[in-house]
Amino acid sequence: MTDDALMEKFFEGESFSETEILKGVRIGVRNGEIMPVYCGSAIHLTGIERLMDLITEYFPSYAEKGVIEAKDPSGKVVKLQTSENEVMSARVFKTIVDPFVGRISFVKVLTGVLTTDMQVYNVQKDKVEKVNQLFAIKGKHQIGIGKLFTGDLGAIVKLQYTETNDTLATKTKPVVYDPIVFPEPMLAVALWPKTKNDEDKLSTSIQRIAEEDSSCRFVKDAETHELVLYGVGDQHIDVIVSKLKSKYKVEVDMTEPKVPYRETIRGTVTVEGKHKKQSGGAGQFGHVFITFEPSDSEEMIFEEKIFGGAVPRQYFPAVEAGLRECMVKGVLAGYKVVGVKATLVDGRYHDVDSKEIAFKSAARLAYKAGMPKAKPVLLEPIVKVQVTIPEEYTGTVIGDFNKRRGMIMGMDLVSETEQLITAEVPMAEMMRYATELRSFTQGRGNYTQEFARYEVAPQTVADKVIANADKEEEDEE
Repeated sequence: MTDDALMEKFFEGESFSETEILKGVRIGVRNGEIMPVYCGSAIHLTGIERLMDLITEYFPSYAEKGVIEAKDPSGKVVKLQTSENEVMSARVFKTIVDPFVGRISFVKVLTGVLTTDMQVYNVQKDKVEKVNQLFAIKGKHQIGIGKLFTGDLGAIVKLQYTETNDTLATKTKPVVYDPIVFPEPMLAVALWPKTKNDEDKLSTSIQRIAEEDSSCRFVKDAETHELVLYGVGDQHIDVIVSKLKSKYKVEVDMTEPKVPYRETIRGTVTVEGKHKKQSGGAGQFGHVFITFEPSDSEEMIFEEKIFGGAVPRQYFPAVEAGLRECMVKGVLAGYKVVGVKATLVDGRYHDVDSKEIAFKSAARLAYKAGMPKAKPVLLEPIVKVQVTIPEEYTGTVIGDFNKRRGMIMGMDLVSETEQLITAEVPMAEMMRYATELRSFTQGRGNYTQEFARYEVAPQTVADKVIANADKEEEDEE
């Protein structure tokens, strides 16, 4: 059906030769009418060589593409011929850091010819690089070669500035290719070094892994003090942790990352804080009255409404500093306190014994006395989730969001067969979602999430979080 001459021969009852079958299949594969399916096993290395043969026999070569599009530095579209006669351009699609050789940049030559000792221009970095050595990669082996032609894959060693997704071209005709869009890593685990030696080596090791693998991400969470690794799935994370151990000799433990809850208050209260120390040496005296009330701010707002010099002005910063230090750790479960306005309304001081440290301590005592009375509540982070799935899984995904205390915000048809579901869900319910979504969509669903806002956590959730915080505190003691 792919060729008139072959169809005619078929209706005449003649048998096909091997060459004619090959010709017909090649035409069908090229125009998308035939999709070959071939069985093998990557684990047992069964059928890999035959698969490669099939690809070379039936699939079109890159040169057959004819014309490709790139952009010049100003963003204007440029058309290039996929042939050796065109000017050289290549894209770096992978980077690995070899402990012996250094950085190895894997490239695909998209037009022209790349040769050893050639000066190439990295368009994104605006840097000229020297190609010292070119290699063809065959498994573990690097075979030195002199040239890479259009469509060839190879590797260049020791490029100084070049990273994955950079375009290498010539200074006379600089072009940029659209970057490879890597899957967004969404599954998070916290990494903890097992020993002091592991801790020392962890930082440089993860930098190298992040350079090699653009589909993973490392984040040092300043709030929870955790090093969080984001990967595409469980298997991806296992591979990264195994690489840390085998290649960089770093061993880590994995835990589920902490959810960055917040605390705030719903009531208004005025309390006193009195710090008095007279035993031995110079005395200390600080006495303050502070009103705590809700506000819409992320950070604490501090004001003073002192009349008649009850507290001298030079002690105001000490009171504020004492309160800000306390706001880092809330009274419910030890999370950061937000949305609070603290007003210094009254106080007393002593000409000799009053010092900044005394007023700082008095502010802390006022905080400890006042916050439990100001109706403290726990806030949980809410994330906006966008899930793209085949239409037949829509009911399953919506039902699953309902179980996770999520709220469906919208549904859009992306194509004839795919739905985009937008929902808002508590972050705590999304920790293992990457694995679970893959499970109930047979690997055909993907999603992204971003922080939306904080909301008051339901009492059952708050009680559980507070109980866990109390338990952790007891364990530390």
